[in-house]
Amino acid sequence: MYRFLLLLGLFTSLSLVAQPEAGGSYRITVDIEGYEQDILTLGYYLLDNQYIVDTAFRDDAGEYVFASDTAGLPRGIYIVVLSPNNEYFQLLVGDDTDQEMRFRTKVGELNDMEVEGSEENTLFYAYLGYLDKKQRESAPLREQLADTTLAPAAAAQVRAEMEALDAEVKAHQAEMIASHPDAFVSAIIKANRPALPPDFADVADQESRRELQWRWLQEHYFDGLDLNDERLLRTPFFFERVDYYVNTLQVRHPDTLAKAIDFVLSKFDPQGEAFKFFTVHFTNEAAASNIVGMDALYVHLVDTYYRTGKAYWSDEEQIAKMIETTDRLRPLLIGQTAPDLNMVTRAGEPTTLYDVDADYTVLYFWRYDCPACKKSTPYMKDFYAKWKDKGVKIFSVCTKGEDELGKCWDYVDEQQTGDWVQVADPYQRYYKSYDIKSTPSIFLLDRNKEILSKRIGAEQLDEVLTNLENAKAAAAAAAAGK
Repeated sequence: MYRFLLLLGLFTSLSLVAQPEAGGSYRITVDIEGYEQDILTLGYYLLDNQYIVDTAFRDDAGEYVFASDTAGLPRGIYIVVLSPNNEYFQLLVGDDTDQEMRFRTKVGELNDMEVEGSEENTLFYAYLGYLDKKQRESAPLREQLADTTLAPAAAAQVRAEMEALDAEVKAHQAEMIASHPDAFVSAIIKANRPALPPDFADVADQESRRELQWRWLQEHYFDGLDLNDERLLRTPFFFERVDYYVNTLQVRHPDTLAKAIDFVLSKFDPQGEAFKFFTVHFTNEAAASNIVGMDALYVHLVDTYYRTGKAYWSDEEQIAKMIETTDRLRPLLIGQTAPDLNMVTRAGEPTTLYDVDADYTVLYFWRYDCPACKKSTPYMKDFYAKWKDKGVKIFSVCTKGEDELGKCWDYVDEQQTGDWVQVADPYQRYYKSYDIKSTPSIFLLDRNKEILSKRIGAEQLDEVLTNLENAKAAAAAAAAGK
């Protein structure tokens, strides 16, 4: 099955409002036969959103004019949206000598476009027309292939015809790029060519072959896509391409993602819009992630791009708050040695987290009047019953102040959890050192008090520890087999 460049999909919504670039001008006149609504809306793509940039009102001649004498439009693919059903067509703002252009079309046939004043859009619509023609030629072939009763010989013939059409499309694309190497439509064609890894047919093992194809795709994924071409920033596919590389082609580990994001951002002009928008996007995504340990990615991005002054768009106050947050998170990242805690036992005797002698320590912050803690207690009890004879202890911190500690110990008696290491700190210093904002809050530590996991639910503890033990056993078996 061949693959066409499909730009026109189901329009959903335009969000927010964006301003044109200062300087320059634009004048886009639109005439739509059969359309008599009062307004048209002009928007563009940016990352995974669509932004409104202008609204035009129907004039006495039945035309709509988007215009500004003081600001030009940033280059990209724009959307002209009809009311009330959000039907739309697309146009290019590229490298024409000016941004004065006219479009004529009709309701129900929005892609049958007459263009004046824009070589970029003339090429664009000629290309879309070619694709539409080839799609209509392929439609009966696709219907035949969908027929499960089609004889094998006939199916082979149909597939051969489809492959011939595919070859025609690819040849047309190659000719377009050769004839118009700097045109926006050529950049769009190149950016949408799929990166297809080799078969690696000489590798017999299927799993090894998939590994090689995955590694090849990681290395060649951006072939043909110029990440520094800011015309592509405002297109419906650019964000998806970059996001797929970072969030699908990579292992979901903060170190791996940090390397992938650094690679992508290094391809952008450090003073350009793509660098700005993607840096902000990936930083916000890391900050909002619910994946355990992904705060390490946030720390990395703030350290690399905000603390160093590369985030040229951010003010000092914003950067100071982000740095404060990362400095608070840093000691609690997975792999760090957990901060020690000076506590007192129920009997009033001093003790510390580091006094706990165990292969694994579950550091558990809770309150007796916390509904979520009450739901966690049965899971914690079942977990401890299973693991207490396997080198696991629970360092259980009631987060109440001195006046309420008696109720903490009453809850311990009620729940029969006195065999845990039950402690408290009347000064509540753990709120700062462990960044406790809610309870329950759980950290899993190894013998050396290194953080193995954190911010997990009590119901997840057994699975997490089981996986860690299995991984340790597998590593030991592999080492013994060498």
